[in-house]
Amino acid sequence: MLVSLVFLLFSNLSNASQNYPQVEIVTTSGTIVIELDRNRAPKSVENFLSYVESGAYVGTIFHRVIPGFVIQTGGYDVNLNEIDTSPEIINESGNGLKNQRMSIGMARANDPHSASSQFYINLSDNFSLDPMPTRWGYAVFGDVIEGFSIVDNIASNATQSTKGFQDVPVAPIIILEASRID
Repeated sequence: MLVSLVFLLFSNLSNASQNYPQVEIVTTSGTIVIELDRNRAPKSVENFLSYVESGAYVGTIFHRVIPGFVIQTGGYDVNLNEIDTSPEIINESGNGLKNQRMSIGMARANDPHSASSQFYINLSDNFSLDPMPTRWGYAVFGDVIEGFSIVDNIASNATQSTKGFQDVPVAPIIILEASRID
């Protein structure tokens, strides 16, 4: 009986890590840990994890920092050169997850199905990014679970307009490492 209970406990823990994988993002400002929701955003999670596991995020910068709104990364290196990306994914914004403070979502262009490597962290409740009956929203696929002060610190950096980009931190904030920790 005890063996059965131990097996059941470890079986449930294994399912939790499969359905809610965690990723540690080490930046020049500190470490952020996010938990992903594979149940509600399977395509977004798989897409994000493929970039993590390939090392594509290493060396990218937070290229868009708007206090009270979002910090965005995953698309450009320190020289603002775009990184190589995989095919765009289907928008999963109707999954019930909300663009609330410390949630993580897929950045995209005007085309609702144009998300690829870029992601953002909400600095406040940004429900205007959620879907509405007449339009697509921005797909949330997880939450920051550690490093809230690091996120807020990144958001407090002075920004500038440079090379056609607005809201770029004056001192680059670089992702040094991104890896699964579950």
